[in-house]
Amino acid sequence: MNKKCILFVFIVLCAHFNVQAQIVDSSNFTEDYVKFTNDQKQFNDWSISVYGGVPWLQSADFTSIDNGASGKWRIGYEAQLSINKQVTHAFGLSLLGQFGESRQGYGTDLIDAKTKYLAISFLGDLNVSSLFRRVDNRSQYKWAAHLYGGIGTMQYKAYMKALEMAETEFTQTADIKLGLESFFSQIGGGITYKINKRWDASVKAMYIMTGDELFDGSGNNGHYADLHKGSKSDNFISTSLGLTYKIGKHNEHLVWVDPLREMFSKIHALSEIPQLEVCVFGDKDDDGVCDDWDRELDTPIGARVDGSGRALDVDLDGIIDLFDKCPTFPGVENKDDPELNGCPEPRQLPDVIGNIITTMGGIQFNLDSDKILRESQPILDNVADVILKYGQNTKFLVEGHTDARGTDAYNLNLSKRRVTSVIKYLVSKGVPPYQLTGKGKGYTAPKYPECKPASVCPEWKNRENRRVIFKLLDEENNQQ
Repeated sequence: MNKKCILFVFIVLCAHFNVQAQIVDSSNFTEDYVKFTNDQKQFNDWSISVYGGVPWLQSADFTSIDNGASGKWRIGYEAQLSINKQVTHAFGLSLLGQFGESRQGYGTDLIDAKTKYLAISFLGDLNVSSLFRRVDNRSQYKWAAHLYGGIGTMQYKAYMKALEMAETEFTQTADIKLGLESFFSQIGGGITYKINKRWDASVKAMYIMTGDELFDGSGNNGHYADLHKGSKSDNFISTSLGLTYKIGKHNEHLVWVDPLREMFSKIHALSEIPQLEVCVFGDKDDDGVCDDWDRELDTPIGARVDGSGRALDVDLDGIIDLFDKCPTFPGVENKDDPELNGCPEPRQLPDVIGNIITTMGGIQFNLDSDKILRESQPILDNVADVILKYGQNTKFLVEGHTDARGTDAYNLNLSKRRVTSVIKYLVSKGVPPYQLTGKGKGYTAPKYPECKPASVCPEWKNRENRRVIFKLLDEENNQQ
């Protein structure tokens, strides 16, 4: 390598380290820098887990599965409870409590032994799926693989019964208390499935190293002690199934957040695509449609247009949406009251209410959600305007529906929540509560009844089944 190459490499390295120093230098923070607080959190990060399973003593003088010709299995039990804190989307910490009873022995009719234990440990949880998930993967994130590792302390009492000597009662061979001398370690892995925003299901297997020879019940001395010469630790495998409840007010838990995919999506959304100049004769009204294709060359500034350059008139009342005060309800031009331009006249009330609100498209929702979609809010705004202007003496039924997913009881409750969301929104816009009556229908009157089960239909049909619609109520008996 010549001197010029060495000098070039030196300059590049200096520039690199200078940039790194500037990045970590706190003096680069602006004066309006604000420290992150818990109020700014967007995700839940605490959870509680409950597991049940079976311990299998594997590396010991007495084992749970006999290695001899008999192949006898001795099955114990274990229960686990943990409090979990998710530090990042890929790493969490758990305080884990375990208690149970292992069953082990030697030969078919030689020895039976059991150990009752209680353990407390700290576990680290590495979400491997988050680390290796493709950033451009747009499928639902419902399965995750985890690796665990940690240390703790264990107390136990071990017992042995010599069957070949006709013993009928267990004899205690060890009594170890919690403390520094009873430290143990464990490692393992598992698979987690996201049931919904509150519950996860998991299966996991842990290899637990006790660090001593007394756990299996063989004792320090005696004919059966140290059958496996050189073994200094009685180890066992714990296999278990469990449920996790995710605590918090937010819709998502940090363990299921995929920041790389979100960043990937934002980068694509924000990336600047070079604009090609394709208008040979220009765009006189600056509506985005070239003059050589524009069928309306004098579109008012700010008006939305269709592909031919014509200003949009959604309700087809002859008044473009830019100037229409009721863009989704056919109306008339009102020169005396510009605020009513494009709105129906008061004497048209029966037609307005009867033919528009009752046949209006449903207010739609996402799956398993009662949050009003952003695109439905303008429709509700116009509903509120019409009720306030022309329907002061009219009462309406706000009717909620769901798709086919979920049980009948759950869907009925979900439809009631959706109705409540819509009524609260209309009341916030000034509609008197006494004019609105809510009713949840669940999945009893779907727009597309063929969508049961929901998997047989495209998602747009299921989405239209998840809706809230409006109906007139008879003023005399308050019935539909």
